Amino acid sequence: MAEKDAWAETIRKEISWLQLGTMSMEGSVELTRDQGVTARQSKGSFQCGSGIAEALLKERDKQAKWNGIPLLLQKLYEHSHPNSDFSQCQSILKEISPLLSMEAMAFVTEDRKAAQESTFPNTYTFDLFGGVDLLVEILMRPTLMTQKKKQKISDDLIKDCLSILYNTCICTEGVTRRLAERNDFVLFLFTLMTNKKTFLQTATLIEDILGVKKEMIQLDDIPNLASLVSSFDQQQLANFCRILAVTISELDTGSDDKHTLLAKNAQQKKNLGPSRAEVNQATLLNIPGFIERLCKLATRKVSETTGTSSFLQELEEWYTWLDNALVLDALMRVANEEAEQSSTESSDESGLANTSTRTQLPQSMKIMHEIMYKLEVLYVLCVLLMGRQRNQVHKMIAEFKLIPGLNNLFDKLIWRKHSASALVLHGHNQNCDCSPDITLKIQFLRLLQSFSDHHENKYLLLNSQELNELSAISHKANIPEVDAVVNTDRSLVCDGKRGLLTRLLQVMKKEPAESSFRFWQARAVESFLRGTTSYADQMFLLKRGLLEHILYCIVDSECKSRDVLQSYFDLLGELMKFNIDAFKRFNKYINTDEKFQIFLNQINSSLVDSNMLVRCITLSLDRFENQSDAKVAEVLSECRLLTYMSQMSMRMSFLFRLINIIHVQTLTQENVSCLNTSLVILMLARRKEKLPFYLRTLQQMEYTEKYPGFILNNFHSLLRFWQQHYLNKDKDSTCLENSSCISFTYWKETVSILLSPDRTSPCAIVSYIDEAYMDIDRDFSEE
Repeated sequence: MAEKDAWAETIRKEISWLQLGTMSMEGSVELTRDQGVTARQSKGSFQCGSGIAEALLKERDKQAKWNGIPLLLQKLYEHSHPNSDFSQCQSILKEISPLLSMEAMAFVTEDRKAAQESTFPNTYTFDLFGGVDLLVEILMRPTLMTQKKKQKISDDLIKDCLSILYNTCICTEGVTRRLAERNDFVLFLFTLMTNKKTFLQTATLIEDILGVKKEMIQLDDIPNLASLVSSFDQQQLANFCRILAVTISELDTGSDDKHTLLAKNAQQKKNLGPSRAEVNQATLLNIPGFIERLCKLATRKVSETTGTSSFLQELEEWYTWLDNALVLDALMRVANEEAEQSSTESSDESGLANTSTRTQLPQSMKIMHEIMYKLEVLYVLCVLLMGRQRNQVHKMIAEFKLIPGLNNLFDKLIWRKHSASALVLHGHNQNCDCSPDITLKIQFLRLLQSFSDHHENKYLLLNSQELNELSAISHKANIPEVDAVVNTDRSLVCDGKRGLLTRLLQVMKKEPAESSFRFWQARAVESFLRGTTSYADQMFLLKRGLLEHILYCIVDSECKSRDVLQSYFDLLGELMKFNIDAFKRFNKYINTDEKFQIFLNQINSSLVDSNMLVRCITLSLDRFENQSDAKVAEVLSECRLLTYMSQMSMRMSFLFRLINIIHVQTLTQENVSCLNTSLVILMLARRKEKLPFYLRTLQQMEYTEKYPGFILNNFHSLLRFWQQHYLNKDKDSTCLENSSCISFTYWKETVSILLSPDRTSPCAIVSYIDEAYMDIDRDFSEE
């Protein structure tokens, strides 16, 4: 990096020398790092080259090795004045372009760290002599002229300008941010997307610019957005989704769980209205036919894609779309392999036949092309499903049969088997999360998770026979059918022998132990079970061996991944909650003390990961103990897990540790469940009038640890935060009710009783903290 800075400083000194040599002839010239050599002339016209004598430029060009770029820019300026016809501009750009594209290609094919430390003298020189500003001026000039004087710029000239700008952006630091600061230019770029010939280059540059823009663009500001989107063909719409992804995602989405709830709550108080991302989501939903077209794109088969010729033409243009250069490299390698194989097999055919083979698009390339498109579309649909208009999106994607369409693509495209020459990107391997195949699978699983989570449309993941099976399970158990099952529109469910959920279970059970998909698969299935506990849903999955598969992964394979373990524990909790058959199956599988100890070790290794399962066991035990059924009594007496949790010492140990591992300042969306699990334990104790006993035991455990007050003071602060967080009028409390089958009113009452300031109350935390150790009034608010 030091070498790169030294080289850049050398160029600046060279230009400063030119500046001094020219001042007496041309007037004042000012040099800035961001704008290059700027000739401050009376009407503020061209910024580079003018003001520097041509003879001096030529002389220094040879010594500084600028490859003639300043002289070419000077010519470009002279042939791009307001009254010019731009006829000479393209030939000049044709000379400049190879100098920059060569460096850009080197940048994207090098190791990222090495590329950042490399020097790219041509693009740097081009920017420093004002080339970027000049190209922006050329592109936008027609919009600045009056109607009578309006100039026409050829498509080829526009493409060259955009390609050079993009190459400069990726090689020269700061250029993209400068362009992003020009809102007029950013909005102007969208108008260029109406032309199919310049669409790809424009989309690429816009995506790069929006990626660094400090303020998210407002889609409403784009001129004629609805007509622009309606003018796109399906390929353009899929590529446009790459841009939309930047405009509808909250800026901190990627690390959502890492942000503390204190910080989030403080930010929400500042942002009273909807965010720009939310406004943009609403804008998209108001575009007629937008969601329907996305659903068609997401579910179309490879055989339904457009003809070979249009895609080959697009591939030829991808030399400017350097963000996908590695993908293109992989695509072309596969194409060459298949063409060589075909040529070997048909060696006796004529040369004409061989030529035909080379112009046909290989099936593997067609598939990869479709995967790339579906990735972008599924991401946009997934974000919209998690937004404020979730119910509206749900209704539309159900109506347009997204789920049955994805079910039909599951085996042949989404979870297809890799061929012998599986497509792997340059510098990656088959199991790398960056490969399109793997990314599509993960995006598909995320979509299923968002679709199923707390929504009655989740039953669209089944086919008619599977829905009938749910009804039969309810009838056999003599319990009412779930309303959502009865009300599901059978014309919108999956067709074929298996629904999407069943297909997912099948691949989930075959997944290798080290697979990165395990986490996402478990999350997707768990989301189907979330909400009000359904016995029929649980039995549907239990009959397909899901519980045994989870226990095998936790116990027999002794899974080490924290993320995967957490997803398995959460899924196991939803699968077993209040279900006596599930606990019976558990005891049948965990049939030795050795297995049970491994299971406990996994739970105790990280309570943040396993606390939802602890909550499930606690709630289930409480319900079973209040039932008089003989079958329940038998399982209660035999099940190792229920016997273990029935011990008061075990419940107190869990409660103590749950409170101890969290603090108000470190609460996140991921670990706040520990607070709610500790509350569940105490609410059940309150029901049995044992709350004072639990608080007194916590006090005794503090003294045993020789640190009186440290647990109860912390718990008092956590509950004060709980009130601020969950009693907010915008907070949805139904999740707490559904997951525990305890009314939210009882949650609130229990917290209020625990936080009572009355030191004579046997249920108040303060009654168990000696005054000498009292520390309950600390302000934990985050500005």
